[in-house]
Amino acid sequence: MSTQRSALRCLRALLTAVALIATRAHGAETDRIVAVGGAITEIFYALERQDRLVAIDTTSLYPPQALKEKANVGYFRALSAEGVLSTRPSLVLALQGAGPPPAIQSLIDAGVRVATIPDSPSAQGVVAKIEAVGRAADANDAAARLAADVRARFDELAALRSRITTKRRALFVLSLQNGRPLVGGRGTAADAIITLAGGENVAADIEGYKPMTLEAVAATAPETIVMMGTDAPPPDVFSLPGFSGVPAAQTRSLFIRDGLYLIGFGPRAPQAARELMAAFYPDAPVLSSPLDGDR
Repeated sequence: MSTQRSALRCLRALLTAVALIATRAHGAETDRIVAVGGAITEIFYALERQDRLVAIDTTSLYPPQALKEKANVGYFRALSAEGVLSTRPSLVLALQGAGPPPAIQSLIDAGVRVATIPDSPSAQGVVAKIEAVGRAADANDAAARLAADVRARFDELAALRSRITTKRRALFVLSLQNGRPLVGGRGTAADAIITLAGGENVAADIEGYKPMTLEAVAATAPETIVMMGTDAPPPDVFSLPGFSGVPAAQTRSLFIRDGLYLIGFGPRAPQAARELMAAFYPDAPVLSSPLDGDR
């Protein structure tokens, strides 16, 4: 066993050394960037600087061509230092929370610049991401234009929220585990998107993402259920005990969108919040009118 461990350490050391030599050989380059975080990749494409990217992570689902065009270094919370180093990066832009920490440290030890991008689920947080990526991509002017557009959309959203007199009660269900929901409480991106859309998060007494009993679901009486999903058929959540009697079940008010769009807090965050607002208040024409532009 000890021999195998020694061999593995030697192999890792060799891979790191090779990658380090390659990285230093390209030390002056600024166009070998690895984006670790779907929002970061999305911003690169929005700035039309995707040519700077040599690799992305598995959460980089938008635009759809990203994962087809770029190398994939895996899930952003479970990175392999060797995998990232194999792309010979000059810079790794990692969303806050990327890791694990030993992998990040291995990249730094290998001489790779690693910059962490804060991931605040807020209007200011989105603008900060855009500006940070703009600096890394040498696209400050384009980033300023994109940030201004996004800021204007958030301002429009705030104006619409000010017209809401009675907030819609919503529950964000991250997943269902054996019929028991994992929900988004305060301090989460789920809570932030509900708030931006002018709703009231009925799980606000919970901090973070936590399981909720079916009895608690029934007691909170959500008027809309918000979930993440893809093009697959949505789960029949209203057939579950605890959900079947809530107000949302009576109107079949279920809002499902992909996770990056809904809680990724990239450049499309204002559109996602506006779309959710329209689902919350379908009978209010001013609130439910579509945004200019597509998702």
